[in-house]
Amino acid sequence: MDKMPLAKEEPRKARLAEAVIAQLRLDIADGRLAAGAQLPTEPGLIERFGVSRTVIREALAELRAAGLIKAEQGRGVFVCDTAPGNEPFLSPEDQGSIPKTLEMLELRVGIETESAALAAVRRSSAQEFEIRASNDEMADLVAAKASASQADYDFHLAIARATNNSFYVNAMVRFGLAAIPRANLPNLASSHSEAYLGQVVEEHARIADAISAQEPEAARAAMRRHLEGSQERYRAIARALRPKGGGTA
Repeated sequence: MDKMPLAKEEPRKARLAEAVIAQLRLDIADGRLAAGAQLPTEPGLIERFGVSRTVIREALAELRAAGLIKAEQGRGVFVCDTAPGNEPFLSPEDQGSIPKTLEMLELRVGIETESAALAAVRRSSAQEFEIRASNDEMADLVAAKASASQADYDFHLAIARATNNSFYVNAMVRFGLAAIPRANLPNLASSHSEAYLGQVVEEHARIADAISAQEPEAARAAMRRHLEGSQERYRAIARALRPKGGGTA
């Protein structure tokens, strides 16, 4: 009896969180919150944006996942020194792969938000287990500081299989490991961040929870937040690589 109001509230919270995320990302990109700067306290952010504590915490979690901020025990939340835009030198090959990475993520948003929603409606118990097992494996690999790109891909492939639609499966198989940005850009410092990868595991868990609960709208929203967060992360890196000043040789 209590479930429906919660399901209806989820999209509204997501929209509010996205507005907070967008503004804080802009503050970081424009230098109003420089590398190493401390963010306002949680009550300060609540007052600034006029939203609930839950919304602020969701927004901060997404920014941590994007590698933009970090929490320091007993001190507060700070803009990362190695946030997207502050990455060390990337080879020309790495730089050249960023546009294709963004194109892949753009396509995945269109495909995988719907596959998550379909999986929530159609998944079997065995398929639900496969989704959970893939994310558990990724969590174990992150904890062991081992490469987790394959487990990340396996999680998304398991969701495609749970649609019980062969076209979604074929699309993910065709993408292969290239669908996972970290597999294409292993030299990014943030690609090896345990905090960032741990947040990816948490985002996966929210997607899996919605699929398990057979809530398609929540699954769609969770997948969209997950993939669009990755998009923004790589857009920030691309912006940082642009020549300053716009002069011509």
